[in-house]
Amino acid sequence: MAPMSETPPGGDARGGHGTPHAHDPRQPLANQSFWDERYRTRDALWSAQPNSQLVSETSDLAPGEALDVGCGEGADAIWLAERGWRVTAVDFSAVALERGAARAIVAGAEVAQRIDWRHEDLTKWAPPATFYDLVSAQFMHLPKDQREPLFSRLAASVAPGGCLLIVGHHPSDLQTSVPRPRMPDFLYTASDVADALDPRSWEVIVSAARERTSIDPGGNTVIIHDAVLRAQRRK
Repeated sequence: MAPMSETPPGGDARGGHGTPHAHDPRQPLANQSFWDERYRTRDALWSAQPNSQLVSETSDLAPGEALDVGCGEGADAIWLAERGWRVTAVDFSAVALERGAARAIVAGAEVAQRIDWRHEDLTKWAPPATFYDLVSAQFMHLPKDQREPLFSRLAASVAPGGCLLIVGHHPSDLQTSVPRPRMPDFLYTASDVADALDPRSWEVIVSAARERTSIDPGGNTVIIHDAVLRAQRRK
């Protein structure tokens, strides 16, 4: 699922695999039927392009074991696998996973063999501890009481010397005309994530609100920000 992930076709490069613009806040987002139905509304909900913050923050890393959390239709997982990573790609939505697996096959047999597609409830699933060289969560927007335990489990799954990369829509986006869920609890800053990491175990490499441009529904160019947290577990 990757609430708010990947690039919508013809839209904002971080438009979001999360709350629809007209989302009813009573509807649970961490729900397979919700996400499966949303994917079925289009042949492709997002583009096949990887998230730009993933590309900029991981291009210099040596390939190893990667966990792509909320992988959606698989653009990030495929990009990593093409660069030699062995990827566990996890999502709420079975529809998204089927599309991702099909895209991986098109990318080539070696790429497809490097990706393990897993259907899991991310509000409950715990990845193996201290296993992954890279854990990436791109635009995972859940209520705080679900998001913070998830991020804690993801941090615990990073191997010594490994990288935790968490990217999300910055709360300041609520002051723009770009559609965001009008639920501040769903948004977070990089420092919110960094503050939960034990400095004895982690070195924060990046904690930033990165500016970029987007197009709002009226066709206007708008400045928005991505919350970007990259941290390395100490060996």
